[in-house]
Amino acid sequence: MDSIDRQVLATARRWAAAGQRFALVTVARTWGSAPRPAGAWMILRSDGVVCGSVSGGCIEDDLIGRMQSGELAGDRPTTRVYGVTRDEAQRFGLPCGGTLELVIEPDPGVAALAELEAKLAQGRVVVRSLDLTTGQARQTDATRGESMCWDGRFLRTVHGPAWRLLIIGAGQTSRYLAEMAQALDYAVTICDPRQEYRREWRVAGAGLADGMPDDVVQAMPPDAHLAVVALTHDPKLDDLALLEALKSPAFYVGALGSRSNNARRRERLRQYFGLGTDELARLRGPVGIPIGSRTPAEIAVSILAEMTAAKYGVVLANASQDGLRDHSTSAANEVAGACQESF
Repeated sequence: MDSIDRQVLATARRWAAAGQRFALVTVARTWGSAPRPAGAWMILRSDGVVCGSVSGGCIEDDLIGRMQSGELAGDRPTTRVYGVTRDEAQRFGLPCGGTLELVIEPDPGVAALAELEAKLAQGRVVVRSLDLTTGQARQTDATRGESMCWDGRFLRTVHGPAWRLLIIGAGQTSRYLAEMAQALDYAVTICDPRQEYRREWRVAGAGLADGMPDDVVQAMPPDAHLAVVALTHDPKLDDLALLEALKSPAFYVGALGSRSNNARRRERLRQYFGLGTDELARLRGPVGIPIGSRTPAEIAVSILAEMTAAKYGVVLANASQDGLRDHSTSAANEVAGACQESF
């Protein structure tokens, strides 16, 4: 399951091969509440067909009309702001106080977009830098922690899996979790030293490691953009990964299992491996938010929902470490800042 960026780029490649003209539209900045964050993008074909999104739909409708009338034609990028007044916010379906600024590229450069698509398919994180005065765009490999910025002339967007997910165990829940996580632009690695589980593992785009989990965690290495989720139900494997992950800066560490199993796990990690209270408090177990999930796919949804909250610093009621619900074993148990860019 591809990320939105890769879906947009693949569609752009198909349209270009068919000789169809299109524009690339990027959310450059938002104020207040906005339907899509800065960095969201879409492509808009000359006949009004779209892929991707920059709002809940009303702004797309306005852009489609302008595209079909020829208003968005040209050879230089332009900007457009929606929602400046209350009446305009209501007209375009923006939340109260919401405003967004768009950068519209009528000719985004087909070859460069194809190159970007190929880099993302390789799992690379890429910065696309656009100079609105010249219309020139260039691509460079991103450095860790690099973020989008927009100063009115230069637009720099970051594409690719800046976040990573390590899943311990190549089981059924892992398969759904890996596929869904890739749609959220995570670089996914599965760790399972058990040959009988690895043999039938088939998830395109996800890496597969056969080492012991503690070694794999250390080798990644763990940082504040890494999530580690243990799903084997085997303490000999799960505990090894959790031991290293809980000592690391990983932003999310979770383990499948009942409340009683996770209580015993915490006690093992404390008694035999010397983890402290603060380290053990970081363990999300039972993993995921309480949505009544029972099937492997539903459990994957609950895990990714909790990961998303942790990623954005959202504190959830009934958080997993409070031990308020259980996945039963019967269920398989505003980014904008000053930037300077030279071309």
